[in-house]
Amino acid sequence: MYNLNLFGLAAAPAAGASPYTGIIMLVVMFAVFYFVIIKPQKKKDKEVKQMRDSATVGDDIITIGGIHGKIVKIGDDTMVLELNHGKQRMTMAKWAIGSVEKKGKEVKLNNELIEEEVSTEINEEDK
Repeated sequence: MYNLNLFGLAAAPAAGASPYTGIIMLVVMFAVFYFVIIKPQKKKDKEVKQMRDSATVGDDIITIGGIHGKIVKIGDDTMVLELNHGKQRMTMAKWAIGSVEKKGKEVKLNNELIEEEVSTEINEEDK
């Protein structure tokens, strides 16, 4: 009635092939997908959450929108930033933190960790 073997393109079952070959291939593909995509993303999300939770009052931060400021107050889900220009204050959600620059310790720049040296020199005039 219907000829499914048009132009000889229909696949013939291989001799001795296991009926579970398709299922095994799906499991292998899922395992590769998990270890290449899902697990590294979970690790990155965990690091970002830990970085956002470790932000304290006085830390300089950069938001995901590119706003630079210093944390003045932290709530459960929000924080108050003091912007450098004009000492303006802005309330933002904690999830908006893009990177935290610990004051005087380390700065993350282009995915490279650069340590700043904190100078504790006291001018003779200040004494």
